[in-house]
Amino acid sequence: MTNTSNQDVKFLLTPYDADALASLCGQLNAHLKLIESRLKVSIHNRSNEFQVTGPTELVEPVATLLKQLYSDALNGHALTPESVHLHLQQSGIEQRVAAQTDNTSGVEVDVVIRTRKVQIKPRGPNQQGYIRSVWAHDINFGIGPAGTGKTYLAVACAVEALEREEIDRILLVRPAVEAGEKLGFLPGDLSQKVDPYLRPLYDALYEMLGVEKVAKLIERNIIEIAPLAYMRGRTLNNSFVILDESQNTTREQMKMFLTRIGFGSTAVITGDVTQVDLPKGTYSGLKHAIEVLDGVKGIGFTHFSSKDVVRHPLVQHIVEAYDRFDKKHNNENHL
Repeated sequence: MTNTSNQDVKFLLTPYDADALASLCGQLNAHLKLIESRLKVSIHNRSNEFQVTGPTELVEPVATLLKQLYSDALNGHALTPESVHLHLQQSGIEQRVAAQTDNTSGVEVDVVIRTRKVQIKPRGPNQQGYIRSVWAHDINFGIGPAGTGKTYLAVACAVEALEREEIDRILLVRPAVEAGEKLGFLPGDLSQKVDPYLRPLYDALYEMLGVEKVAKLIERNIIEIAPLAYMRGRTLNNSFVILDESQNTTREQMKMFLTRIGFGSTAVITGDVTQVDLPKGTYSGLKHAIEVLDGVKGIGFTHFSSKDVVRHPLVQHIVEAYDRFDKKHNNENHL
């Protein structure tokens, strides 16, 4: 990734119209925050005087976008998050952001996730590329073995986005399939049945927000815990959605989940295709999605390997040993 210098551009939106300005900015500047979070720029205004700060290649296109939106508002078009989102899509600016965040030159650039309690610095180029991909795309896949940080970093990105008010809520979703067990055999109500499966997500949230804060956010439904089956029929706007252990989805469940994503939302799908616990003969929705969505613009894929494991050194050796065994076993079956 090449170093990109920042630049300021200042401009005046004319003619002055208070209603059009209010429509452009959105309630509590929601529209400006949406543009900031999607394009990684800063927008400041005093009345109809605006300033955009960001990479040199982006500030002028963002200024043009704001002028277009203001013109629409002047012409009586009520701006909504959905219409701002459509303008962003049509402008093509996000493709420039994605191009900037792709580490095509191989030069490692520091990436830091900042939450109020902790700062998290991804380790190695693959984790850093994963974070840049989450920042640049609405839908991201993090695929690889246990211990590579794919779920932890997704939660960190969600917490950062929530604290910056770029989203309204976090949804943590997981298929209720685990090593052959079924929810019906577990004691308690639905929440108590699902909680054990989401423990890794809870642990990350506790570290970044604190136990009491997490409890309050869950009580207010700002953080929502849900089994995958309960996503059907919903449209998730202005949310950060994490689907963990996605290798245990069916093809139908994965398609259902991906089509729930609404305006202003980010989805991160994590999983390990080598640890599928679905009934024998059921094809993993994650494996199917990797095949179907290959090359689709706007979707990010990050593939982790045993070299990316950041747990105890033995974990990396265990993953590598299982990989060697599986390859040997598969080769013998083909003989």
